[in-house]
Amino acid sequence: MEPALLEFVYEYGLFLAKAATLVAALLILIGAVVGAARQLRGGDAGDRLEVTHLNERLREMAEALESTLLDEAERKQRDKQRKREEKAAAKARSKGQAPVRDRVFVIDFDGDLRASAVAELREEITAILQVGGKEDEVVLRLESEGGLVHGYGLAASQLARLRDSGLRLTVAVDKVAASGGYLMACVAHKIIAAPFAILGSIGVVGQLPNFNRLMKKHDIDYEMHTAGEFKRTLTVLGENTDSSREKFREELEETHTLFKRYVAEYRPSLPIDKVATGEHWFGRRAQELRLVDEIKTSDDYLLARSREAELYAVHYKPHRSLPQRLAHEWMAFRAQRRRDSVTSRVRA
Repeated sequence: MEPALLEFVYEYGLFLAKAATLVAALLILIGAVVGAARQLRGGDAGDRLEVTHLNERLREMAEALESTLLDEAERKQRDKQRKREEKAAAKARSKGQAPVRDRVFVIDFDGDLRASAVAELREEITAILQVGGKEDEVVLRLESEGGLVHGYGLAASQLARLRDSGLRLTVAVDKVAASGGYLMACVAHKIIAAPFAILGSIGVVGQLPNFNRLMKKHDIDYEMHTAGEFKRTLTVLGENTDSSREKFREELEETHTLFKRYVAEYRPSLPIDKVATGEHWFGRRAQELRLVDEIKTSDDYLLARSREAELYAVHYKPHRSLPQRLAHEWMAFRAQRRRDSVTSRVRA
C-alpha cells in the first residue's frame, strides 16, 4: 500500500474512532439525564398496565375463520344477525335493562427460581383489588416448578390478598405447578389442570457443593468467624461438622412443616401426609389425590367463561433499560429450560 493511501486510511480510521467516542459519550449523557428525570418523577414513567378485552379477541378470531368457511350469502346473514344483536344490546343498555355480566380478570405468572415475576404480580393484583367486586373472578394461569421459599411465599401471599378481599380465585395449570408453584396454586378456591400437567412436589430441598478437601489438598486456608452458634451451618468452602448438618436438616424440616400447614389451611380436604412426600403427579392422578379440582386446560375454561362473562387480561409491564431487558429475557430462557428439564423426566 502506498504511503499516501496508508496515511489516508489511518487518518480516516482515527476520525471514525473519535466520532464513535463522541456518539457514545452523548448517548451516556442522554441516558444519565433521562434516568435522573425518571427518578425525580418517581422512577415509573415507563411503567404501564395493559388491559386486553379477551371477548373481543375471541370474536375477531371466530370472524376471521368464518370469513373463510362461509360463503358470501352466509356471511351477509351472519353479519345482519350480529348487527341485530349489537343493536338490541345497545338499546337494552340505554334503558338500563342490559343483563349484568360477570367480570373475569386473567393474569399470568411464569415462575423462575427466584419467583421474580412477583414484582409484576403484586402490581396487577393491586390494580384489580381497586376495581374488583365480590362477584368478580380472577384466573391465574400459573407455570412454575418452584424455587426459593421466601420468593414463592410472597407470591402466595399476594394471591391470598385476593381471597381476603372476597374475590374468587381460580388457578389454571397447563404444564407444571410444583413445589413453590403448588404453594401458590393451593391458595385458589379452585384449581384446574391439563391432563398431563405436573403438580405436587410438596417438599423442601437444600444442596450445595463443598470444596474444603480440595482446598486442603492444595494447602489453601479458609477462615470464617461468626457470632452465634448457628449463624452459618453448611458452607461451600469451610469444613462442615455433624452438628451443622443436623441443624441444616432441622431447618429443612421446619420449612417443610410450614409448607404442609399452609397447603392444609387452604385445602383442608387434602390428605396432606399422603401427598407431602416431595413426589409429583400428572393431572388426573393429582385429581384423584385432591390436589386438583377439575381436569381442563386454561383455554377451555376461559372460552366457556367468555359465553357468560367479560374477560380482561391484565398485564403490568415495568419500564426496563436495555441491559435489564436482556437480563429479563435471559432469566425467562433459563426458567423455560428448567421447566423443560422437569417435564422431560418422563417421556411419552
